[in-house]
Amino acid sequence: MIILKEVYKSYSGYPVLKGVNLSVREGEFISIRGKSGAGKTTLLKLIGLLDTPDKGKVEIMGKNIKNMSEEEKDVFRLKNIGFIFQSFNLIPSLTILENVELPLVIAGVKREQRKKQALQLLKQLNIDHLADRKPENISVGERQRVAVARALANNPRIILADEPTSSLDDENSRKILELLLKAKKKGVTVIMTTTEILKPLPTNHDYILKNGKLERIK
Repeated sequence: MIILKEVYKSYSGYPVLKGVNLSVREGEFISIRGKSGAGKTTLLKLIGLLDTPDKGKVEIMGKNIKNMSEEEKDVFRLKNIGFIFQSFNLIPSLTILENVELPLVIAGVKREQRKKQALQLLKQLNIDHLADRKPENISVGERQRVAVARALANNPRIILADEPTSSLDDENSRKILELLLKAKKKGVTVIMTTTEILKPLPTNHDYILKNGKLERIK
């Protein structure tokens, strides 16, 4: 499903990833822990086809990303990958409901069906009452939950969650983890990053990213 072999990545001459190796099977849930600036977001961007390695191999669902055109990457992401970005990446001019519907709009889902799916996800995260508001009119924690709902909207095969509980209290963190675990039970592959030592989770494997190297700890 996901294979990284001796992956290196630098920015402005600064090495971020130094020979990272990772293998994730379909339907697995793995966590990657590391300090801020350790390279966790960079790693997710490579897996999510938003960047390419300087050296090494990144293969997603049998496709080597170096051999894919930008158009092929765009189509692949739309069909297969759900992102939960640390910066949320919500569109300010759209309502909360419209932001969650966006992947479904691009995928060509009919209006009534996409509204139903989006509202269902908002309800599961206790933010359906915010459906008609704009991102600037809700809290940071609420925006985080909107980002989670949008990532799940199109039933992706892979979910890349960049510190999805970082702005949330315990109750809402639990709800998001429950949604990710529910996705895993449906066969979705989940990769979640965190700076925290979380309570034991039913992950398949846990890793730590430190000094540009990825080490398995479970």
